[in-house]
Amino acid sequence: MGKRDDEYTLEGAIELDDAFFSTEISLQDRDKPLKRCRGSQKKTKVLVMAESKTVENPKAVKKPKKVRYLKMNVISDLKSETITKNVKEHVENKADLMTDDSTSYTKLKEHVHSHTVSVIPNEELPSVLPWVHTAISNAKRKLLGVYYKIKPEYLQYYLNQFCYKFNRRYFGEKQFDRLLIAAVSYTRDFKSKIYNRN
Repeated sequence: MGKRDDEYTLEGAIELDDAFFSTEISLQDRDKPLKRCRGSQKKTKVLVMAESKTVENPKAVKKPKKVRYLKMNVISDLKSETITKNVKEHVENKADLMTDDSTSYTKLKEHVHSHTVSVIPNEELPSVLPWVHTAISNAKRKLLGVYYKIKPEYLQYYLNQFCYKFNRRYFGEKQFDRLLIAAVSYTRDFKSKIYNRN
């Protein structure tokens, strides 16, 4: 699923933000003192990008934008270099980015057509970056409800599944056929980091 979605880049207007997903503490961090908030060992950093388009006359109960495609990538840190590298890989250089005013996003304007930065109060998030935060909350709810605890080294696989199904939400019964085609098109490279076996 991840390999298939990696073939496509996001274009047009794109919402971008980062999120923290709850995961188990990795083996190398279990003996260290537990940090709190953004640096916690129980949280894994994820960069979320949603390709969205403004709706002309939205209904009162609908979002002001409609979403097309979504990408979620586990990242090692929130440094500007890491964020910029991911954007260069997954976003076209003619895209228009919209983000909050985080210092992690300072170099993005050099690699896209335009970069709109906004100081966004919490109550305005649903109107400024609606689909990024909807996707984050839906993914967190699914992972918590279905899988309960996830090791950080496997989180990307679960996010690949979520994005694959989200990006093909209108395929209906054909979604399984598409997945079957993708499965036979690629060689397997999954390797267990815990048991050291394929």
